[in-house]
Order: sequence, then C-alpha cells, then structure tokens
Amino acid sequence: MNSTTQPLSFAEFKSNWDKGMVYRNDPKFPLKVTTQDTAYNAVINGFLRTSPERGPGEEPGRKTIRATVRTENVAEILGESVVFRLSREPAPEPGVETVELSEAAFRRAAALGEIKPLDDKAPLTVYSSDGNLGVVVGIRDIPAAPAPAADAKAAAPKQFKVVAPVMMLGDELGFLLRDNGIYEPNNDFLKSAIFTFLPVLLIVLLLFFLFRQQMKAAGRGAMSFGKSKARLLTRDHNKVTFKDVAGIQEAKEELWEIVDFLRDPRKFQKLGGSIPKGVLMVGPPGTGKTLLARAIAGEADVPFFSISGSDFVEMFVGVGASRVRDMFEQGKKHAPCLIFIDEIDAVGRHRGHGMGGGHDEREQTLNQLLVEMDGFDTQEGVIIIAATNRPDVLDPALLRPGRFDRQVTVSLPDVNGREEILRVHVKKIKLAPGTDLGVIARGTPGFSGAELANLINEAALLAARRGLSAVTLAEMEEARDKVRWGRERRSLAMSDKERIGTAWHEAGHAYLNMVLPHTHPLHKVTIIPRGPYLGATMYLPDGDKYSIQRKEALANLVVTMGGRIAEAFVTDDVSNGASGDIRQATSLARHMVCEWGMSQKLGMIEYGDGDGPVFLAREMSRARNYSEDTARLIDEEIKRFIDEAYEQATSLLTQGRDKIELIANALLEFETLDGAHVRDLIEHGEMRNPPSAPKPPPVPEEFRKKPVSKPTEDKPDDGGPLPGEVVGAPA
Repeated sequence: MNSTTQPLSFAEFKSNWDKGMVYRNDPKFPLKVTTQDTAYNAVINGFLRTSPERGPGEEPGRKTIRATVRTENVAEILGESVVFRLSREPAPEPGVETVELSEAAFRRAAALGEIKPLDDKAPLTVYSSDGNLGVVVGIRDIPAAPAPAADAKAAAPKQFKVVAPVMMLGDELGFLLRDNGIYEPNNDFLKSAIFTFLPVLLIVLLLFFLFRQQMKAAGRGAMSFGKSKARLLTRDHNKVTFKDVAGIQEAKEELWEIVDFLRDPRKFQKLGGSIPKGVLMVGPPGTGKTLLARAIAGEADVPFFSISGSDFVEMFVGVGASRVRDMFEQGKKHAPCLIFIDEIDAVGRHRGHGMGGGHDEREQTLNQLLVEMDGFDTQEGVIIIAATNRPDVLDPALLRPGRFDRQVTVSLPDVNGREEILRVHVKKIKLAPGTDLGVIARGTPGFSGAELANLINEAALLAARRGLSAVTLAEMEEARDKVRWGRERRSLAMSDKERIGTAWHEAGHAYLNMVLPHTHPLHKVTIIPRGPYLGATMYLPDGDKYSIQRKEALANLVVTMGGRIAEAFVTDDVSNGASGDIRQATSLARHMVCEWGMSQKLGMIEYGDGDGPVFLAREMSRARNYSEDTARLIDEEIKRFIDEAYEQATSLLTQGRDKIELIANALLEFETLDGAHVRDLIEHGEMRNPPSAPKPPPVPEEFRKKPVSKPTEDKPDDGGPLPGEVVGAPA
C-alpha cells in the first residue's frame, strides 16, 4: 500500500458502495479482491469516485418511487422511522408517474440521502402482505449537481484498501462483490501451511510439555509406566548403621547374619549354606522397621533399593507386574544389594478375598512377585526385606519358606531399650548436665521409637520457647505428657459449674486409685483441658507391663466407675462426662469374659475371635462360634462385673467423701496435683509441699456466663485402660 492509498473499514467501504462511489467493472480502475488460502482475511483494493455516478432516469427532481425490498432489510437501510402496514399495496393514483427501483438502486438512493422516510407530504410507507417482501412507496428528491468552476480540474479517483475477516463477513462480502470484483487467490503454500497448522502444532507442543513436566515430577519419563519406582540409596547417601538403631537388640542380632553374608558370601557358601531369600519384619508402627533395613545396607556397604507396596498398584492393567520385573532386574544389575518393600500388605493381601471378588491388578502383581522371588538365587547377592504391621492379611504363599524364609518381630522397646533410643536422639539436641534419661524411660511404657523421637523434639521446642540454653528433665516430662495425653488447652473457657463437676469427677478417680490395692501408681491428676479431655487422671506402672491379673482388672473397673459417682455428690445429677469411662469399662469387662477366661460362670473358653484388626474379606464370611443362650450369659456376666464395680466404688467413695472434697478443692485451687499431693491429702488432710499457684489466662466474661457443653469422646476401643492411659472426664 503506497502513501496515497486510503485505508477503510468495512463499514465505510459498504457505505461508499451503497452510494455508488466505488468503481465497478472499470478496466482503468479495477476492483480486486485478494483471498488467502487460509481463509482468514480478504483484501479489497479499489478506487473511489469524487461524486456519485448518475444513470438514466436519475435526473434531478422530485419523483414518486416504488421498490420491492426484503422486509428484514428495510430497517437496515432506512432506520426504524418507517411506517409499516400489513396490507396489500393500494392501486396507484391516476396521473402520477411512479419510478420502479431495484433493491440496489433503492439502497443507493437511501445512502445518498435522497429518500426521506418522514416526508410531510408523502411519508415513506412499507406495504407487506406475507411478511417476507415489502413494497416501499415514497418520494425521492434528487438534487441538481453543482456547476463546475471554469478553471476547475477534474479530481482524480482515490485509491482505497479494505481488510475484511472472511469468517465473519463471508456471506455479506459475497453478496456485494459477487459480480463486481476481480478475484486473485494468493497461492503462497508455505505461508498458508504455517497459518493453518501453527495453532494445532502449538496446542500439541503445549500438551506434550505439560505431560512431560507431570511425568518428570513423578520422577519418570513420559513412557516409563512399567519402570520400577524403587529409589536407589547409594553407599554415601544418608548412611545408617546399627549404631543408629537402639531398643531392638534381638532383631539386630537376627539380621546380623545378612550383613555377614553380604560382606563375605564365601563364609556361608563353602559350607553349603544359603542366606534367606527374604526377611519379613513385623511390628507395630514406629518401631524402626524401615530404619533397621537401611542399617543393614549401611553395615554391609551395599546399594539399597526402597519402594512402597502401593507403588506397584496402578490403574493400568499389567503395570504393577512390569514394575516387579523391572525392580528385580535392577537389583541383579547392582548385586549385591538389598531391596526393601515397605507396607507390603498393600500388594500382598490374600488372593480371592474382598467384596465382589479380588482385585485383579493387585493379584496379578502379587503373582509376579511370587514368581520373581522363586526364580532368583540368593547367591546373586539380592536379598528382599519387607515390612508390615498387618501380617494377618498377607497371602500364605508369600510367607512360605523359599520366599520370605524368616520373620523378624520388631516389638515395642522395654525400659532399657527406651533409654538407649533416648540416648541416640539426644545427640541432636543440647541436653542439660545431670539429666537422667532413665527417669523418662521408666515413665514412657508403651512408647515406640518414633514417639520417643517426637518426645525429644517437643522437649527441644518447649525449651526454645522458654528461652532456655539447654533441655532439662522438666521439659522432657512435660513433652512426655503432651505426646501421650495431648497439649494443655488453658484457653478453653469453662463455666464454674462444669469446672467444679470436673474437679469432683477427677477426685473420685484419684481417690479410688490411691486406696485400692492392685492399681498402678498415680502419676498426676488435672482439671486443665488436655487433648480431647476436660480433665484427666494419669497413672503409670512401676515398670513395663506385659500382662494383666484378674485383681488388677477388677480394680481398674472400680477406679473407672468412680468419676460419675463422685461427680453426682456435688451436682446431684449425671452428665455425659463419663462416656469414655463407660466405654473403657465395657471393653475391659468384655475382654475379661470373652478372651481372658476370668468369668467363673463361663469358664476358660474364648468367645469370638479376639479383638484384633479386622480384615473385612474374612470377617464377612465368619460365623459366630457360640449360641444365643451363651450370648445372653456373656451380656449378663459383663453387666455383673460392672454393677459390682459400681457398688464397690459407691461404698468406698461414700466413706471417704471428706477426702474427695479435699482433693476436689485442691484441684480447683491448683488445677494440677501430683500423686504425692493426693497421698498427703488422704493420709494427713493437707499437702506438705503444695504446688505453686497457677496463673491461667483471663477468661472473657461472656464465656463464664454460658456453660460450655461437653462433646462425646471419639476414641477407639482398645481393650480397657492400658498402662499409662488416661482415666478421666473426656470431652
């Protein structure tokens, strides 16, 4: 486009077209339409006249016109100010000459302003009988052309250029230029191909990039679904040895043979012995099964592959089996090495069980795992170690000799093991001199290694918040209480009535725990909300406890009943605060009757299949192994145990009501009492060394006026109160 070419919009071009200002079918001033093969835009090049061209019958003057126009175009041409009449056109008046116009000529006359819809003498009227075509009758006033000046020169036509989007204006362009333009298609195939395929190519590249990034985030390429997800930990990557594992001495000794074999295989081979193909470590969560497997690899100084059982199960059929094959192939390439499968119960469950049949993909993966474990020789130096806390759900074919030849039980540590674990973890923190870890070890029965590590970390955080330079025994004991029983919730607003009821509730538990024989020593009693409890009575055994005697169980039942009875002394009513006590007492009594043989009427017979973890695939088809009459006797015995405990607790608490009132008042004053304080109150009527008065945060007055209701406890049944468990008023 040169500098004299005038760019026009399509609306301007259409207006000039209607006025007759555009040259049409003139060889000197051609009208060219250039279309692209991509069919996006059309370029129109032409020339504009300086004045409209007049044809025959368009002499200046005022004439009556008649035009047949599509009704839908009338408003577009003339606007909305047109009179429509739904009737037939009347007969023409005699003596009046009427000029017939085509729709194009009528459009041109309107564009030039020669037709006035609202003429006073003869307003423009549209007669329409069928609604599609209308007959327009009106007046056309053609002005006389001005006379040119004597010395004036004829003005040259002006060149213009219009770029019109074909996809939006294709039909309108075709109607205007069908027979009035020269079409010149542009055959630039390269440019056309680029414009045609570039958007598609960009979309494909974007999808590929996103897919590739997603697969990279998962640690694999885009086509590596069947590759193993086992992570290889080399010799120098976070090396762990048996020095970093404590509290499971027997398990370490049993696994030392594997370390010896990996270090010196000839020692076993020359005598014809072979190391177990697989070792299954069984134990509760947090006991150090994964850490123990890494320690074996660290001691033997061999590569260590780690994978979870859930990594084998995918939505694509056959992917799990492919990953099993790839995992064993990688192990053989890096032999000697260890392959550790954590939570193997995710892929090793019983085949053919479950609602609606088994899981075909998981069973196919398990079958491939069984074949691979049967098909390789330990002389190659590849040893499989797996871990689970649900050995009861594993398929028997996985546990037979020749696959997992050895099962190693990794149990909860005893008091000496807990002290060793604490010594391993305190290396990472700054401990105050003279801190006796044995005290914490004796006060944490039932803690796993993971819970002890959490205890040390919580103690360090607590010491940092207090601005101390080292962690002392006080922080460790408070962290122990937090890990086991939850954090204190001093900001919880309680009404005075509920606070008094909670104090008497806990005083009843504490008093019975002190006066009854065969109970564990009282550790602490508090009315400060902690975890899910509004108050708690905490007791700890003298040492590790692995069994429970009948007298101990009966004493625990009596202690559990004491909370509601003592609370009724002051409130003269009952509340839902004893819901946890009722649940614990019922569970303990059921264990005594159905599993422990402590009922003389029912004898030493187990009723039911224990209270272990439920495997739905088996439990659905398992029938009850006792009759309805026996079930009635079981219910009667459970109720008898609880009723007798309730009567005994009522008698003891009634006799010692004055002592209970002393304990409750002390709790209201100091909020937390140790076992020694409760003993002083019972034996001497006062505390020889009372605790310091608490400084709780202020409670808003509006909360004091509204009692806070106690929601029910959401704690699972676990067979009655175990050593170190809370017996209190759960919220």
